[in-house]
Amino acid sequence: MTTPETTQSPPAGRTWRNYFPDGDLWVFGYGSLIWKPPPHYAQTNESQAISTAMSDASGRPGTHSQNSAIAKMSLINHSTDHRGTPEAPGRVVTVIERGFWETLDDPHAHLESSTARVWGAAYHIPASHAEEVHDYLDDREIDGYTVHYTPFHPISTVSASTVSKGPGTEAAPQTQSPSQAHAAPIICMVYIGQPTNPQFLRDPARREPQDVAEVISCGRGQSGKNTEYLYLLEKALEGLGLGSADMHVTDLVRRVKAIENTEESTAEEAAAERDVKQSLEASWAEAHRQPSKIE
Repeated sequence: MTTPETTQSPPAGRTWRNYFPDGDLWVFGYGSLIWKPPPHYAQTNESQAISTAMSDASGRPGTHSQNSAIAKMSLINHSTDHRGTPEAPGRVVTVIERGFWETLDDPHAHLESSTARVWGAAYHIPASHAEEVHDYLDDREIDGYTVHYTPFHPISTVSASTVSKGPGTEAAPQTQSPSQAHAAPIICMVYIGQPTNPQFLRDPARREPQDVAEVISCGRGQSGKNTEYLYLLEKALEGLGLGSADMHVTDLVRRVKAIENTEESTAEEAAAERDVKQSLEASWAEAHRQPSKIE
């Protein structure tokens, strides 16, 4: 099968099964799916875990293709449910295409490389649960996101040459096989908030980092505070073991901390790190228990 090198929307009349003829499913997560993975993901040899301080047992870390149309992540999507309300929308992350990003006045543009990379984790969902998880994700990501399909490139080396056995266990040295070191791209389903979606921030002034930070500092929705989401995102990206979080995310964290008082922001960051660890441990346990329906 030919591997496309650009993000694709499904052709009219086709479903996700056209991209996954064996019935299983690969999902790419770049936001909350990093610290709150989809149910029933398979912990297989291909879904290697990275040893981190947070015992990350989620899917395979990696990036979109460098030749992909996707450029970077940005918190320029409205959230009127999980991290905000219809009256006071919060801000959540989406990925944006390079062509559109180049039209934006991005204060971090001079720090960006010419290659397009978005770091995240890919999850393999076995055929026995693929339909169920697909429906679950459609419901979870309904607020401003649409489904696309894109190549995902697993990282070729394991951070610190270790692989985690699972939450609460010590990491053991791991020698990569040639197939792991030269892993082929994986076609993944990904949810993207495009500029044509109603929840996308069309007003350039509302996309300015300081405006985004001010909205995040006071946003709250059914899943909690918008600041919690931002801190969770930063900790989750750091937890992939790739060195640091996204520059855009790190800058927003700095701005939000400047708005909040120091004591409050320190406590929220510590809580975010704890919550990421607990969420990953819970998802690891769920993925290894007897199959059951999503509750």
